[in-house]
Amino acid sequence: MITPTLEMDLRSAIRTIPDYPKPGVMFRDITTLLGNARAFRRAVDELVQPWAGQKIDKVAGIEARGFILGGAVAHQLSAGFVPIRKRGKLPHQTVRMAYVLEYGTDEMEMHVDAVAPGERVILVDDLLATGGTAEGAIKLLRNIGADIAAACFIIELPELGGGDRLRKLGAAVRTLISFEGH
Repeated sequence: MITPTLEMDLRSAIRTIPDYPKPGVMFRDITTLLGNARAFRRAVDELVQPWAGQKIDKVAGIEARGFILGGAVAHQLSAGFVPIRKRGKLPHQTVRMAYVLEYGTDEMEMHVDAVAPGERVILVDDLLATGGTAEGAIKLLRNIGADIAAACFIIELPELGGGDRLRKLGAAVRTLISFEGH
């Protein structure tokens, strides 16, 4: 359970930028959290906490902020790290998945040999909105045989339904704080 003090510390470390990337959107910028050593450490510790001492083989991070968080989480869990990137960014043979974004569609990919069948994987990203990107990543990982232990995020925008979307896939969802609105 997230304590009120932790929630206040994390919330105060996140910058809100109105009308980005389009009018009416309140962009939740975690670069300020990443630059605050105490808040960054607390966020990573809270993302790791439910799985400390359990066997987690890999942590998959979604480009780009998921790389930063996922690398730190993987280190804390003594797990490997798997980058999930936009199409065309990885040098080796890849597997690909199309997904729907809040503002359009795209494709993501990972190396075909990044996860072995049956490996337990935690998916990490900074923010859960509609859940389209995370859903695509979960499907991509499952297509190569990964066992998804959880999908973890610092921020959730619950009104956009991403958490429910991932739970319908059978994924455990962990978020540290939520913001109302978009």
